[in-house]
Amino acid sequence: MDFSNEQTERYSRHLILKEIGPEGQKKLLDSSVLVIGAGGLGSPAALYLAAAGVGTIGIVDADEVDLSNLQRQILHSTNDVGRAKVLSAKDTIEALNPDVRVNAYHIFVGADNILDMIKDYDFIIDATDNFSAKFLINDACVMAKKPFVHAGVIRFQGQLMTYVPGKGPCYRCVFRELPPKDAVPTSGQVGIFGATAGIVGSLQAMEAVKYILGEGGLLTGYMLTVDALKMEFRKIKLPDSVNDCPVCGENPTVRELCDYEQSECEAYKEWYAGL
Repeated sequence: MDFSNEQTERYSRHLILKEIGPEGQKKLLDSSVLVIGAGGLGSPAALYLAAAGVGTIGIVDADEVDLSNLQRQILHSTNDVGRAKVLSAKDTIEALNPDVRVNAYHIFVGADNILDMIKDYDFIIDATDNFSAKFLINDACVMAKKPFVHAGVIRFQGQLMTYVPGKGPCYRCVFRELPPKDAVPTSGQVGIFGATAGIVGSLQAMEAVKYILGEGGLLTGYMLTVDALKMEFRKIKLPDSVNDCPVCGENPTVRELCDYEQSECEAYKEWYAGL
């Protein structure tokens, strides 16, 4: 691939890195990443993917921009309040880097559409803020053999882990079941420091870029936790495999997707009853 003069200048700091160089930059431009959630995590993740030159970025979010979002959701501005987040995100990303094609999905991700949504992307970023979506994304990616990075943030704390098919535990290996409703407080109840989401979302983008390039060590088999108030990072080793995982174990019992908040699918009920 021959870079234009503008591209050579835009990606100059990548091109001189031996871990990226011209071949790595071509990989990025030819790659695709789906970001599910255009909020506190999805904003920095999508911006850094776009800045890096990831050629196709999908953004999934059914919400509109609210004034309270702007403290952390840096894809959006005051003028975007009331607009669909995916349209605000598309405008911001395209203004940052015209090399990037943005696919905007102004819909809720659900059991009926997620497999079709993820099938054409190289890597998935879980930037959602609720457990039902996280379990759904995990199960869909395991079934479709798609790599993804999970993350969650609240107050000054965050965590993330990466799943690569056949190379480590999935999200359900670590968190077996959805917590009871209202058992875990939301950021709307206890708060979130915006830069915490910035740190963790940026790390999600880094995981996606490393996977695409085939460089560095991914958080496969590890959970990274962040306490931004204390400025402490911990990298926790996870089990190499969990044989009885209901999704990626030796004898999976969850073989169909469902919107777990509703708990309507029989496979999920059967697995949940056996806990």
